[in-house]
Order: sequence, then structure tokens, then C-alpha cells
Amino acid sequence: MSEQTKILVVDDDETVRLSYQRSLQAAHCNVEAVLNGEEALRALEQKRFDVVLLDLRMPGMDGMSVLKAIKQAWPRSEVVVITGYPTIESAKEAVRLGAYDYLAKPVGPAEVINAASGAINQKKWTLRKELSSPDAEAGATSYRMKTHRPWRGAASPCASPDATIDP
Repeated sequence: MSEQTKILVVDDDETVRLSYQRSLQAAHCNVEAVLNGEEALRALEQKRFDVVLLDLRMPGMDGMSVLKAIKQAWPRSEVVVITGYPTIESAKEAVRLGAYDYLAKPVGPAEVINAASGAINQKKWTLRKELSSPDAEAGATSYRMKTHRPWRGAASPCASPDATIDP
């Protein structure tokens, strides 16, 4: 099993997909990219992803529907919504549906890495909390960790020293 965090990039714009993929691979992340919501759900059925970077406006299934499906079927996957059409209403809806973060495009390489790193830390914190509490429910609501530091290129935000972060 890979010791790297698995990240899925979902965006219909090829330039955006490749940019995010290259940025995260440079940070030593295991990244796959797909161009729409249907492909994202198929990819998630095939393997577990720790983090999903998700566009909202795509042909076919829109990002909010994909987010809802991900959080219902794979609640331990953290989702970062990245959209070129940000609104207060869609940000509130994304967070209500379980998104870890909501970013407005354009998003640079450091922002992509920082968002993924924060989502990874959130997942680790949530799993640690679940494992340490015998009364914790499997789908317990997680709380965003406010202490993640921006990635500055030193250690990889995707390297997992204690193997994969799935329990």
C-alpha cells in the first residue's frame, strides 16, 4: 500500500487539471485527475482518495451533486471545492454538505498545495479523534483544524510517515 496521500482532481478544464496535478506531484502527492463528476465517482468506486479537489461548474453532474455523493458514500474523503464562479450561497452550501474548504479561482500552486495539506491534516486529526474515542460514530462530524501551517516546500504535505491515513 502506498505511503502517499491519494488526491483526486476533478475539473473540466484540462489546463487547470494539469496545473493542479503537476503542483501536487511536485509536492510528492499521488494524484489522479478526471474531467467530470461521473468520472470522479467511478474513480472513487475503484480506489479510496484521501482528498478530492472539486470544481463546481462542469458539464453533466455539477460539483455540488458530486460533493453530496462523495460525502454520502465516502465520508472520510476530504473535499476542497475550487470554483471560478464563487458566491456566498455556494460557499455556504458546500460547507453545509461537508466540504473542508472553498477556494475561488484562480488558485496558484502554493494555494493548491496548502489546501490539500490542510485537508490531509484535517483527515488525520478526525481519524485520530475517532480512534481515540470509543463512543465516536463512524460518520461523526469533523471540525476544521485551524492550526495548519502553509506549506513552504520543506517536507512534503503528502508524505505519510505512518503509511496510509485510511484506518
